[in-house]
Amino acid sequence: MRRTLLPDLVLDARGVRSGVGVAIEGGCVVEVGPATDGERLPGRALAPGFVNAHSHAFQRRLRGSVERRDPEHPRDDFWSWRERMYALAGSLDPASVREAGGRCYREMLSAGYTSVAEFHYLHHRPDGRPYADPNAMAKALAEAAEEAGIRLLLLPAAYARGGIPRFRDASVEDFLERVEELRSWARERPLVEVGIAAHSVRAVPTGWLEEIGAYARERGLPLHVHACEQPREVEECRKEHGMRPVELLARTGFLGPGTVVVHATHAGEGELNLLAGHGSEVCACPTTEGNLGDGFLPAEGILRRGVRLSIGSDSHVRVDPFEELREIETNARRLAGRRNVLVAEGELSPAPWLLRAGWGREGISAGDPADLVEIDLGHPALADVEPEDLPSALVFGTGSGVACGAWVAGRRVYPEEGG
Repeated sequence: MRRTLLPDLVLDARGVRSGVGVAIEGGCVVEVGPATDGERLPGRALAPGFVNAHSHAFQRRLRGSVERRDPEHPRDDFWSWRERMYALAGSLDPASVREAGGRCYREMLSAGYTSVAEFHYLHHRPDGRPYADPNAMAKALAEAAEEAGIRLLLLPAAYARGGIPRFRDASVEDFLERVEELRSWARERPLVEVGIAAHSVRAVPTGWLEEIGAYARERGLPLHVHACEQPREVEECRKEHGMRPVELLARTGFLGPGTVVVHATHAGEGELNLLAGHGSEVCACPTTEGNLGDGFLPAEGILRRGVRLSIGSDSHVRVDPFEELREIETNARRLAGRRNVLVAEGELSPAPWLLRAGWGREGISAGDPADLVEIDLGHPALADVEPEDLPSALVFGTGSGVACGAWVAGRRVYPEEGG
């Protein structure tokens, strides 16, 4: 059934248009252009939905509880935080992970995210034994996403060593067998896609990286990995392999156009060149990286090389795409000692590049999934903002409170239609 939405404004990365309708059919945008008949959205701007490219949904349960120092670990950093995360991870089962996922995904929709990539490594029972259904935990998250109405890219993540027993598979063959079964299970679920991930170069040996990379390439699957988040991680990789993490990913054939490297906080110049040369993407998670004391994204180098950028809320200390985007530019300003740093060639403001990173596209176009966010033009944060300034105002002057509606596959899922 075809329906046409008529907001006051339609927003893309460069500006706004009025008198424009967005026609939807079969879950996709089929036309964007002048229109007078349809469903009016007064006081609203319509924009592409934000893409959350990196999530660990269960970690939302840590919110607030880890913001105090443990007397037994007076130097609180990423590694001490990780121990508290492991304790939480060891306590969950399919029912509780589904509940945590559902709460997290509903919050994402309320903030303007319409799709999420779930980087999933809670695979087995706490003692490492598989569940009767070896993918029970992954399926619980997928069902939570379906119930919430958010689009899901589910990324089962390989873990061979380190961590806790429930993260690990006995062999890469066992891991890939589970991925195959999960892909088969998801085929009849229109909002669920299954990709694949390796947790990190510290958790996955080179042979696994080679096999996982080849598996993803042969099937055209999205491929994700954590890399260069912490200096210690970089040094351990150099000690074991004689090279830095992104260099190792390149050597093992893991990098490519479908590869997303999460964080890249401490990626060196040579590593950024490798990412650009292989057409790989970086996913930045500034609110989590700031919360964990990870460091600063080398955003200028990413922009200068034309490396594609996306954002994620990672540990969900905050779920706010506007804040993620703002932090990327704000941190670049602190490092550079100047303003308007991340300005793409031919543009005057950082806003277009940042919004493209948040949406994964330029604007709403025919042929795209009808995954959209409504912006409340009457919100106090947008009072007296001129239409031409709306893209920059969203990035630099607002938060998730301006998102007042989310549409996924042409259906309003937040607030629910009729709700």
